[in-house]
Amino acid sequence: MESDYTILPYQPEHAVAFKALNEAWITRYFRMEETDERSLGDPQGYILEKGGHILMVMQGDRAIGTCALIAMPDSPYDYELAKMAISPEAQGLGLGWTLGMAIVDLARSLGASSLYLESNTKLKPAISLYRKLGFVEVDGLETPYERCNIKMVLEL
Repeated sequence: MESDYTILPYQPEHAVAFKALNEAWITRYFRMEETDERSLGDPQGYILEKGGHILMVMQGDRAIGTCALIAMPDSPYDYELAKMAISPEAQGLGLGWTLGMAIVDLARSLGASSLYLESNTKLKPAISLYRKLGFVEVDGLETPYERCNIKMVLEL
């Protein structure tokens, strides 16, 4: 599996997969919230047109992972790492690390000095991945998510 995937910038034809990959993990552990509906229902308007970026992990023509950088112009952070998902059948193969490194490299190439994220400690593999990527826990900003109980920052 590791050798037969590519990481590509989001294209409009990825909209259904971007939403499905994220809805899968959100509804498995939590519930869809208003901010999820907005960002997943309109990634073009909510993320991309506001200066953000989305990467897709593709296996052939099938999306098996995704992650977004959401621009944060009115905060102390440059981007929020958000909507990171790897399909269940592709988990445990190191794709989360590879995608995480790709999104961090993308942020660096955009001149970012910091990345922010919000998560939940129930998602132990995700929190472990974020720590391996260099994120540290902070008090953070006010969040729109009920499920958020941990906020983390990576200084680039």
